[in-house]
Amino acid sequence: MTDSKSPPLFRRAAPPTARAPIPAGQTNTAAVGPNGTLRLNKRMAELGLASRREADDWIAKGWVKVNGVVATMGMQVLPDVRIEIDKQAQGQQAKQVTVLVHKPIGLVSGQAEDGHLPAITLVQPQNRWAQDNARFFFHPSQLKSLVPAGRLDIDSTGLLVLTQDGRVARQLIGEDAVMEKEYLVRVVYNADQGASTSTGQLSRIDDDDPVSTDVQSVFPREKLALLRHGLNLDGQALQPAKVDWQNPEQLRFVLTEGKKRQIRRMCELVGLKVVGLKRVRIGKVMLGNLPLGQWRYLAPHEKF
Repeated sequence: MTDSKSPPLFRRAAPPTARAPIPAGQTNTAAVGPNGTLRLNKRMAELGLASRREADDWIAKGWVKVNGVVATMGMQVLPDVRIEIDKQAQGQQAKQVTVLVHKPIGLVSGQAEDGHLPAITLVQPQNRWAQDNARFFFHPSQLKSLVPAGRLDIDSTGLLVLTQDGRVARQLIGEDAVMEKEYLVRVVYNADQGASTSTGQLSRIDDDDPVSTDVQSVFPREKLALLRHGLNLDGQALQPAKVDWQNPEQLRFVLTEGKKRQIRRMCELVGLKVVGLKRVRIGKVMLGNLPLGQWRYLAPHEKF
């Protein structure tokens, strides 16, 4: 029988000591904590300092300070804290590149699929635009982690952004991203065509399309108004869009959302068939004179 005053044979292990939270008393590691706090990596992303993944990497390396104290992983902060980034992190970030590609029809935006090559295969020295004056030298290491910030359908052409920079990706395709994208869309009109199911294939002008020239003159104004606002896709109302005639056979769309094959499906709902689609702008960055199948670097002074 054990003496009640003697020490027990087994002691319960003491709970691990928690890291000192900064600010004091904030230990919740959720993205949004109590009393208006945020997880540090989320706050850094909101401020445009880094992507969340990048922020976590820097925090793990001790490259981030909050109010003068080295940050810890998962810590919560108030919005008004002072965040300092080590020069090593800034140097690493400065090496990240963003590339603009004029994607041809037949290439996919991301991973190779169904025998179709991805757009990143164009990013080689021989395809760099001769008039690109950005002061970057191509190196194969730049292809590492170079991913599309958004997609462009296989049967569409125009501006595609590939980036290593999580800040750019978040700006273009983050959960709270609202970025204008401008398209030139060549169409034909079938007045008898109602809502239809997309075939997923690039359409062509043929004898079944009664109006392929001067489409503007016969396309009803009320249907143009519907393209601007009033259509639904996948059971959801679409955000307002800017839609105007660029010329008698071509519409100009400006969207702030990007549902799958959105423009083609919108057009089908009002009797239009898309026979050519080209993206010419994302935010403030234009496709401009970049030749088809070539690429250039996003210059340091350019902002989306």
